[in-house]
Order: sequence, then structure tokens, then C-alpha cells
Amino acid sequence: MKIFTIGYEGATQDEVIAALRVAGVTMLADVRAVPLSRRPGFSKNILAAGLREAGIGYVGLKALGTPAAGREAARKGDHKRLAEIYAGQLELPEAMVQAAQLVEMAQEQPTALLCFERDAAACHRSLLLDAVMPDAERIDLIPLDSSVS
Repeated sequence: MKIFTIGYEGATQDEVIAALRVAGVTMLADVRAVPLSRRPGFSKNILAAGLREAGIGYVGLKALGTPAAGREAARKGDHKRLAEIYAGQLELPEAMVQAAQLVEMAQEQPTALLCFERDAAACHRSLLLDAVMPDAERIDLIPLDSSVS
């Protein structure tokens, strides 16, 4: 099984969608606990509309997001603390249900996990994949700079 990840840090919605399309992704799984953004184009409804227009599905999996304390640890660069907090999040019943949904989606169609951080290794999405899809082939996408084309 193959799974993609993408972070929108420093990118536009068009650049993220372009990277997803080039990779052949047909479903985006938003794994942010708070699917809002000050970056234009990345709040849940606006993002879902842009993806739909591009022929890419959208699903919000908020229970697979990082709780506030984990986001704070990530901002401070404390990956060990983030991992501890996030492990607890994944034990919650709603997170377990959404993790199973994610695995099923990824088995059915090319799926990408979305969060803010550009570097997947610094993001909880890498911890999520380690926990629920440890054997999956991971491809970390980098948003394409649309100003180049």
C-alpha cells in the first residue's frame, strides 16, 4: 500500500493541488485537529471546494489531529513530547475509528495526508503513519511552485 503526505507551509492552494494531481492523488485526508488556517485557501470548506474543482476528494479526520499540547510541543521543536502526546491521542476511540477509515481509504484509492508542516518528519503525520500504516510505502510530496510554469 502507498500513502502520500503533504504540508502546506509556505504554499498556495494551487501549488498543493498541483502536487497532488501530479502524484495521482484522488483523496485528501485532512489530519488537522483544527481545520482552519490563516493561510488563504486552507480552511476546511475553501480547501474542500478547491479540491473538488480539481477532481480530488476531501475528508476531515479531526480525531487524528494533534491536541493543543502536542501542537505547542511541535512549535518548540520538542518531537519527543509531541510523540508522547500524540500516542495518547491515537488511543482515543474516535481516533481509532478514523485511523481505520484512513487505512481503508488508502487501500481503495491514492490518498494523501494533509497538515501544515512542510517537513513530514517534523509533523504528527509521520507519527500517525508509524502507528497505523507502518508497512506502507510513504511518499512525502512537496507543493509545486506554480510560478515556475
